Amino acid sequence: MSFFLEVLIGGLLSGVMYSLVALGFVLIYKASGVFNFAQGAMVFFAALTFVGVTELGVSPWLAFPITLAAMVLLGLATERVVLRPLVNQPQITLFMATIGLTFFIEGLAQMMWGANVRGLDLGLQDEPLEWVSDRFGMSISKFDLAAAGVAAILVTSLALFFSRTRIGRALRAVADDHQAALAVGIPLQQIWGIVWGVAGFVALVAGLLWGARNGVQFALTFVALKALPVLILGGFESIPGAIVGGLIIGASEKLAEVYIGPMVGGGIEGWFPYVLALLFLLVRPEGLFGEKIIRRI
Repeated sequence: MSFFLEVLIGGLLSGVMYSLVALGFVLIYKASGVFNFAQGAMVFFAALTFVGVTELGVSPWLAFPITLAAMVLLGLATERVVLRPLVNQPQITLFMATIGLTFFIEGLAQMMWGANVRGLDLGLQDEPLEWVSDRFGMSISKFDLAAAGVAAILVTSLALFFSRTRIGRALRAVADDHQAALAVGIPLQQIWGIVWGVAGFVALVAGLLWGARNGVQFALTFVALKALPVLILGGFESIPGAIVGGLIIGASEKLAEVYIGPMVGGGIEGWFPYVLALLFLLVRPEGLFGEKIIRRI
């Protein structure tokens, strides 16, 4: 039983970090109705910029606000240069624009800081908690626990901010109908700018946590792909859905690897979440927290 709980808790902690990445997608989708393919590139850009600034001799405590300012400026510039000229264009046009933005951000990051793999030390050791090991016989990583705590606080704070504030209500109005939001006086460009700035901040936190775990490298851009099953399960427009979807994906992939993997030769942790998401699409394509799709015959 203790081994099962150890695997389950480890999966849930990983799931919280998946939720953090998925949150960036949710914010952009709620504001513009488009899937931001560039979110993974933003995570990579944030982590590489933070490491690059610290390599210049800047303290990590000062490098964080500098990188945050860079990410907010990147988000605002994206809204100004890419999204604003495409207001009221089809969603596929916006989606294609984010694909082009992905390659631009990836190239810009490597042009500025180089393409070498770098380590990132946040002062969190990836070692088991001794008192948990001694008392319960389970191995729970200090890094995973701390990273999950940071991610949970950020996700909860943003969920409250966008559900209880005037900006949050304006965001929901913009997500429902751009033209109607403009008609009632909601500043569409300002809302988009705020959301892209917040998405840059989320990308920075995600980049630091994933960079500290896996190293700061180009592969960070593919972390965003793990957010796809999370979004399919939770719903593309729901912040609580991103949390619940992340927990489900994190727990299921770990449990599947341990209990189902040996039956099929192992190595299923990488693709099992996508199979689960595919099956879920057949049952509830709008996600757990998405609006029910009404089909008229």
